[in-house]
Amino acid sequence: MKNVHEPTYSFVILTLILIIVNTVLAYASVKLIPTNASGISYIFPAVAFMILFTLWYGAYGAVAAYIGTLVGSGFLAVQLLADNPGIALIWAVAGLLQALIPLVAVRSFEVDLALENRRDLVIIILFAVIINNLVGAAWGAWTLSLIEPGMMGSIFSTWLIGNVIATLVIVPLALRIFSPKIQKSRMFVKYYWE
Repeated sequence: MKNVHEPTYSFVILTLILIIVNTVLAYASVKLIPTNASGISYIFPAVAFMILFTLWYGAYGAVAAYIGTLVGSGFLAVQLLADNPGIALIWAVAGLLQALIPLVAVRSFEVDLALENRRDLVIIILFAVIINNLVGAAWGAWTLSLIEPGMMGSIFSTWLIGNVIATLVIVPLALRIFSPKIQKSRMFVKYYWE
C-alpha cells in the first residue's frame, strides 16, 4: 500500500500570517512616516520585509506582498486608492513586482541567501534594491497618475528613493543574519512553491 501523506496547511497558515504582517507594516509605513501629496511614504520599510518574506518563503511571500500592499497601503492608508478600488487592484501589482523580481533573480542565479560572497551580494543589490524598485516605482506612479494626472514624476521619485533606502539598509543585512537559520526550517521554500 502506498504511503499517503496527510495534507498540510502550514503554507496556508504561513501565507495568512505574512498577509497580516505585510498589511500592518504597509499601513504603518504610510501612517507613521511622512508622505507626499499622493500618500506615498518618503521611506517605506514594509517593502524590505515583503522582499525578505518572498526570498525565504517563495511565491507565498509574493502573494502576501500583493495583498498586504493592496489592503495596508491601498485600502486602509491612502484615501485616494480607497476611493478608487479598481485602480488600487492594479496599483498593488507594484508590491508584487517588487517582491517577485528578486525571487526570480535569486532562484535563476542560484544565489546563496546568506550572502557569503560578493557575487550574491551584487545580485541582491541589483535585483532586490535597484531593478525591482525601479519597476515598482514606475508601475505605482503610472497607476496613480490615472487618478492624479501630472503627479507621476513626484510619485516616482519619492517611491524610488524611499524604497531604495529601506531595502538597501534592511535586505542585505537581514539576509546575512537570518537566512542560515530560516533555510534550515521546514517552512523555507527552495524554489517557488515547495
